Amino acid sequence: MASLWSSLEKDVFNPQKKRLLETIRVWKTGKKKKMSILCVVVDTFRPMQPFLVKVKVDRGEQYKIAYRWPLAELKLVDGKTLNQASLDFDLQFDKVYKWTASSFDEKKTFIRCLWKLNHRFLASSVTFVNVPSCAAEGRQRSQEDRKDTEETESQEELSAYQEMTPKEAADVLKLMEEYEPLVNNSVAFAEQLSNDLQVLDEANLRAIISSEKRVTQLMSSIDEALAEVARVEETLQIYDELLGSVKQEMDHIYQENSLLHRINSNKTRLMDEILFLTTHLNLSREHCDALSRADLSSPSKVKACIAAAEALSGCMNIQIQPGYRKMQSVAEQLIMFETLKQNFENAFIGHITSIFELQGNAQVPALGQPIDKLSAPSHGHHHKELVPYTPLMAWLRNANPVLFCDLPKVYAQNLSRLYDREIKAFFEQAKTFLLGRRKGSLQESLEKPMAMGSRQQSRWSLPGGREGQEDTLDKGNVIKQMLEQVLRELQPLCTVEQQFIEQFFQLSQGAADLQVPEASATKGGESMASPEDPPCTKPRSQLEEPTTRLLSEIFGCLESELRGFLDVCNKVHPFSCLQVLVTLSDSIFEMWGSSSALPSSFLNTLLGNMLLLAKSSFNKSIGTLCKEIEEAKMPSKMKGGILPSVSRFEEFVNLSEEVFRTARRRGELDKAHLRLAGSVFSSINSLSSANLKVNTDMVMMENFHHIHCFLCKKKIHCLEGKKREAKQRYSEHMEKYVIKYLGQPLEKLNHFFEGVKARVAQGVKEEEVSFQLAYSKQELRKVIEKYPGKEVKRALETLYRKIHKYLSPEENLLPVVWHAMEQEFIRQYQEFEDLIQRCYAGSGIAMDFTMEDLLSYFNSITLSNM
Repeated sequence: MASLWSSLEKDVFNPQKKRLLETIRVWKTGKKKKMSILCVVVDTFRPMQPFLVKVKVDRGEQYKIAYRWPLAELKLVDGKTLNQASLDFDLQFDKVYKWTASSFDEKKTFIRCLWKLNHRFLASSVTFVNVPSCAAEGRQRSQEDRKDTEETESQEELSAYQEMTPKEAADVLKLMEEYEPLVNNSVAFAEQLSNDLQVLDEANLRAIISSEKRVTQLMSSIDEALAEVARVEETLQIYDELLGSVKQEMDHIYQENSLLHRINSNKTRLMDEILFLTTHLNLSREHCDALSRADLSSPSKVKACIAAAEALSGCMNIQIQPGYRKMQSVAEQLIMFETLKQNFENAFIGHITSIFELQGNAQVPALGQPIDKLSAPSHGHHHKELVPYTPLMAWLRNANPVLFCDLPKVYAQNLSRLYDREIKAFFEQAKTFLLGRRKGSLQESLEKPMAMGSRQQSRWSLPGGREGQEDTLDKGNVIKQMLEQVLRELQPLCTVEQQFIEQFFQLSQGAADLQVPEASATKGGESMASPEDPPCTKPRSQLEEPTTRLLSEIFGCLESELRGFLDVCNKVHPFSCLQVLVTLSDSIFEMWGSSSALPSSFLNTLLGNMLLLAKSSFNKSIGTLCKEIEEAKMPSKMKGGILPSVSRFEEFVNLSEEVFRTARRRGELDKAHLRLAGSVFSSINSLSSANLKVNTDMVMMENFHHIHCFLCKKKIHCLEGKKREAKQRYSEHMEKYVIKYLGQPLEKLNHFFEGVKARVAQGVKEEEVSFQLAYSKQELRKVIEKYPGKEVKRALETLYRKIHKYLSPEENLLPVVWHAMEQEFIRQYQEFEDLIQRCYAGSGIAMDFTMEDLLSYFNSITLSNM
């Protein structure tokens, strides 16, 4: 109960400045399911008025006032408790309310509270029936008053004996000091006090007897005062009765003043609401006329329509209560606003659509006219014509988003026709400038070099001479200049168009609801850039943005035309793809770094796709070249020298390094260099299975040496590993070549000692080798006799001339190879001498020439051929 009382006070009555006096939980008689709470409250301010309040409890345990009656309107309280204890009771206001209490004690306490308020505030105007406890309570109150009086008198008697005051205590002490000798004798002191008391009593009696007359006079005065008090009490009782009626009149006046104050307050609020409606729902006649005529033929009339549309939006966007919409005048005004809005919407959409169609049907200058400079079309005048309608587009977007969403599509459909014609004419001009011919001979100029190249050499073969390479570089520079000019012209075209549609259609303000057909979104390309691509290439989720989708539809043919132009550039010479790749990559980085470029530029996304296409074309051409190098067949009559694949690799590296000299990125080129180097190495390794008339190791040695020297000169970082591999392979094949040809001057002697080493390896002791029939001392002497010093010198001279004949003079490897052969021959001679000392010790067998003879032979041969 305490929590119910505190909740009602805190949540319901304290905010209304009411004080809760009593509560009772009841329900309507016969309907126990719906329980309510009856509360007796009184105002906390004067004049205080009691009220009876009915409170309901909703599902969320929240208290809500359902009804309130002033207690002054209560006429009858029927307790229904005459013969037996009943929970039912009736309260009669303008009608009779029948209630059933939750307990008898609550009912009894509630009716007692009503009875007290009736006597205090209502002058007993309420009739109580079947409530015997009220009369008993009155009698009980009289008895309680008498008991209180008796208790007061008894308390007064008890209060006759009071505690001494400080002054009385001081007098007692003074008296005791005066009679100090007697105090010591208590009996004498008591007798003395008794005598003094008798003397005082006699004096008091004499005084009383002498003042009897004055006492009689005092008593008569008291009687007169009592009579006067009785008359005053009667007067006060009359006044009290009179004031009771005045209080009722004052309460009635207060109620009337409250009603008057409420009427004035309602009138003020009503006037405020009327002023609000008439002020905010009022559209001037000028604005109505401007919206009705919807005349957009001049700038001044466009401004008038913009002002009228904004005023109409202000009127229609005012928040009004739902009940006001049921008022006839308000409903008629809103209907008029909606009619004006719909009529103006239709007129504006028709007008702006006609402008779109006129711009889409605009004529493009013919290609046959004289052309001095390549330039992209400008749509500044078209945009300038549409810019004044931007506020109306914003208004339409807010007023009717459904109709607004169709306008970007209509714009894209009409302007795409104009852009298709202009972009095709632009690229035709670019191709004309690139090839130096008119449109009629473009295809012929593209097919003629290809036909000639197919008859003379492989498609990817490079020009062998310096003049051919210079011509290729000149053509590459032409391609670079033309492609850069094309991209420079396209950048402002796409950027300005993107900025215009974002401003005109408010695409940058979260226009995610702009519905452009999905098919148009695929026109811009669906390729996704690799992580190495420049930051302008966007993932697919970025391509689905409204701006990009709209631009993809407007520039529907831009990607295909740009692809066609790149194909023309790639056909100018076999490796035009190099120049195209570098130019595209550098242009994209330059656009991305410029302050005028948009972060989500449609052109950057498109060029990112073109860069992927250029990379694919470049990788395809490199793959074709690698395949040709690997599958190339060596001519059977080849006499050595540098292979064609090595020369082509060298020419490609020179050309590509010159093209990529100023490039910002060279990742694709490094990959191509590695692929081509691997293919060239594979091509050189395939010589081991070829039937050549010259020594294979010699050819491989020369080519690996040539590659190593070339890479040392170029200093290409990505080919450092290939450079080291070329050096290693060159050394290996030179060693094989030297060992193979070194056996020719002392062939039989070489075979003999090879057999000796084989026997020792098989486990024959070195001192027992001479006892082998095939390797006896006699056999050794026979072999040594076949190689006197003159014969060895003649064999070395023959070997030198043979090496000189087959080695390529360009590589200048003869001194290196001859020195290696000298070192290997000396090593072999020392090995033969060591085997003779170990296996034929004490036989006195020795070679016919000494170490000094060998050195003189090599020196004389070298000096004679210098």
